[in-house]
Amino acid sequence: MTAISQAADDGQPGSFRDDVKVISLIGVAHFFSHFYILLLPPLFPVLKDTFGVSYVELGMLVMAFSAATGVSQIVFGYLVDKVGAKGILIAGLALEGLAFLMIGVWGSYWAVMAMMVIAGIANGVYHPADYAILSASVSEKRMGRAFSLHTFTGFFGGAVVPPTIIVLASQFGWQAGVAACGAAGMIAALGLVVFGRSLKHEPGSDRRRKPGAKADGPVGVSVLLSPPILMCLLFFTLLALSQGGINQFLVVTLNALYGTPLAAATFALTAYLFGTAGGILIGGHIADRTRHHNRVAATCFLFTAIAVLIVGTVAMPLWALVALMVAQGVTQGIIMPSRDMLVRSVTPPGAMGKVFGFVSTGFSIGGIVSPLLFGFLLDQGHPSLVFYVVAGFMVVSLVTVFTAVGRPRAADAAA
Repeated sequence: MTAISQAADDGQPGSFRDDVKVISLIGVAHFFSHFYILLLPPLFPVLKDTFGVSYVELGMLVMAFSAATGVSQIVFGYLVDKVGAKGILIAGLALEGLAFLMIGVWGSYWAVMAMMVIAGIANGVYHPADYAILSASVSEKRMGRAFSLHTFTGFFGGAVVPPTIIVLASQFGWQAGVAACGAAGMIAALGLVVFGRSLKHEPGSDRRRKPGAKADGPVGVSVLLSPPILMCLLFFTLLALSQGGINQFLVVTLNALYGTPLAAATFALTAYLFGTAGGILIGGHIADRTRHHNRVAATCFLFTAIAVLIVGTVAMPLWALVALMVAQGVTQGIIMPSRDMLVRSVTPPGAMGKVFGFVSTGFSIGGIVSPLLFGFLLDQGHPSLVFYVVAGFMVVSLVTVFTAVGRPRAADAAA
């Protein structure tokens, strides 16, 4: 264990600064991950006319990106554990930025498709590399807050995309706007090279492992196929499905079910998203103060399921709808740091990259299935079923956190 690591564990002066630096640098990378995921959708009306394609064909760009990420992050997870995370993270961020820079330069549909596949592959580095670095670099007493800030920066990256790209496109054209956003990612990657000395992750490194100790438990394919990790994959998938139902379809579903004006429904969604962001920060503090992360997640899932059912069955004034959506967003946000701590608790030291790379494919699975499932329900004229299905996913998620990750690993219990 290095002197810095000892200082962090012992609470010596300087450890807080070191942790803040690590979390900030990883946060910058995760910001761009979510920023790039949502960069093109706000431009779809413009791209539809520019390319002369349908919205289905534009949606295929996003699906190609998600599919490439889902496959690549498993591969990168193994590479992270084998060769270390820092170089992979920097290279992935630089490559993704370059891909979007080239989208702005070339600007044809099939060129964009090719670059979206490359960008999706590069986007697969973040979860395995980020979590491996955080787990190896940040002191145990701040790990929950580190995970919460990591998630928060991703949400923030997604939140600033629409105004950023719309302003850039209106002032300089969509191609110049996308190219500028791509260049920003490459500059951020350079910043990680210059200031990234604190990012500590060597092959197999993990703060939970005592000096000189060897890895305990399986670290190959067998760990990914173990029941706890498979249940974590299901957990991530169900969470992505439920979040997709709300994030992507709340506005249109409220309008179809109750005739809620689009502006009012959008306001309710915005309130939910801000509540989620706040809940993530609250959840980080909670995660650092308890080992019962499953209880935290289960309680929040139960509340959100009830709240979703109420929204789907009771017409209410706007103030009540907004208040309920804010409360639901807060509890949804609280889940996320506990979610990450739950996965960490069942991951053998030295296997953070492959495990987080594997379970994070649940996000890609949910991202592919969610629009098809909920779009079908709306097309069939059953908007209320959107809320009932979302609530059902949350209830099943509640079950997974107890059946898979109810008992923390000894390494974490002793931390």
